[in-house]
Amino acid sequence: MIKGIKKDTPIRERFEIVTRYMIRRAIKFSGKTGRAIRISKTSGGEGVSVFTLDGRTEEGRRNLEEFLRVRKRHYTFSGLGKPEEKNSINWRVLAAPWPKRVINFLGVGLSLLYKGVPSKNVLYRKLGFRIGRNTEIMQFVWLDHFMPELIEIGDNCLIGAYSTIATHAYEGHGRFRFGPVRIGNNCTLAAGTGMLMIEVEDNVRTLPGTALSPYFLKVKKNSVVGYQKPPVVVDEQQ
Repeated sequence: MIKGIKKDTPIRERFEIVTRYMIRRAIKFSGKTGRAIRISKTSGGEGVSVFTLDGRTEEGRRNLEEFLRVRKRHYTFSGLGKPEEKNSINWRVLAAPWPKRVINFLGVGLSLLYKGVPSKNVLYRKLGFRIGRNTEIMQFVWLDHFMPELIEIGDNCLIGAYSTIATHAYEGHGRFRFGPVRIGNNCTLAAGTGMLMIEVEDNVRTLPGTALSPYFLKVKKNSVVGYQKPPVVVDEQQ
């Protein structure tokens, strides 16, 4: 788990700690490769250079505190370069060093085969996920292993088989977003539910195959969310 994060650290504090950690890693790899990495508070904004947020300098500390003063639901790194560029930076290295990524990948991969038993939650907690009491996470559920510290699932929840909970979205060309996922208490996510960077309040139920977009702020308590087929416009002239 990232230094400064404990098992009972609230998700909002975890998000700030993870963001500071990733900015430090971005500064490190930007210096090694000469790439101009930027971080933005919006999905499409230009953002600011990570070098201006270097906490090792007095000005950088002030800039960093000001940048994080108003918290957002997610942040976007850009400028990592396209895959075939010689000095490109793989977005994964900002999330964690490779030993941690390998351990998390193997742990989450192993959990796919487990049923919703208490020992499975013990494994998740050791990897950095915050899992509540009496929560059942069924087989073939994929929890984002790149940033497990950013996933919080409350008490008495059921996460149905083949669901996916992700804390990042890679957008190609050296650009990716990351942010927390918080699921409240007494929630039921039906099989095949997918979600990215969103807050789900208490007593929410999703129907099978539901996708929860990160562009929505939150799902309000006591809601039932279901998949709706997108409208199809038929060209009557054909």
